[in-house]
Amino acid sequence: MQISGSTVLLTGVTGGIGGALAAALSARGARLVLTGRRREALEPLAARYDARTIAADLADPGDVQRLAEEAADAEILIANAALPSSGDVLDYTPEQIDRALAVNLRAPAMLARLLAPGMVAAGRGHICFVGSLSGMAATKSSSLYTATKFGLRGFSLAFRQDLHGTGVGVSIVQPGFVHELGMFAKTGAATPGGLRTVSPQKVCRGVTRAIERDLAEVNVAPPELRFLTKVASQFPGFAERVQRLAGAEPTLDTIVAAQRSSR
Repeated sequence: MQISGSTVLLTGVTGGIGGALAAALSARGARLVLTGRRREALEPLAARYDARTIAADLADPGDVQRLAEEAADAEILIANAALPSSGDVLDYTPEQIDRALAVNLRAPAMLARLLAPGMVAAGRGHICFVGSLSGMAATKSSSLYTATKFGLRGFSLAFRQDLHGTGVGVSIVQPGFVHELGMFAKTGAATPGGLRTVSPQKVCRGVTRAIERDLAEVNVAPPELRFLTKVASQFPGFAERVQRLAGAEPTLDTIVAAQRSSR
């Protein structure tokens, strides 16, 4: 799917990797439709990228429906928005659990469901989910986040098969630890075991490559982290013991404390 000249709906543009994605897509000639929860944060982006902006809270099913209707001309959907959702589940209220599941899993699946028929009718389009390597391997203090990313990966890979032959592709891009804009940059925590990070630009290249080449899955991380993730996905009990021995608890505690207000 060619990005240049295509109308791209990008969610989560005002947080995390979203700003870098907007810049990368604009540079490739996309016609951007940008969405986020805060209208005041969207306004400067409209002028910067000559973009349409739509304020929407993805935790609100009505807003998700409205967003799909207002962006019905989107030829490419990049479902990037997500809450960090870190911490012990026992420390979450039922309302906070619902919000994490709604933003991280229900909203991207629903947007895909609502926008895909128009793409299928046109015989072209692409849906790209921005997931995480947490969708392949579990870690402590990430039950909700991991659950949504496991679910997003499963949805993406199966939905891709559902749409095979329609001209509409589906991809999932799964970054590891991202510097400058990632959770470690925001929280001040060190990466566990000194694992290396990747740049936001590398994640953006992963997204554009997935769309343009119709790749099922792109994992954006240093080779050692991709390897460890594969091992952890196949041997979760072993990975659990290794994580405890690695002494990652202080790092996780720092991250959870810094992200508590984002629930």
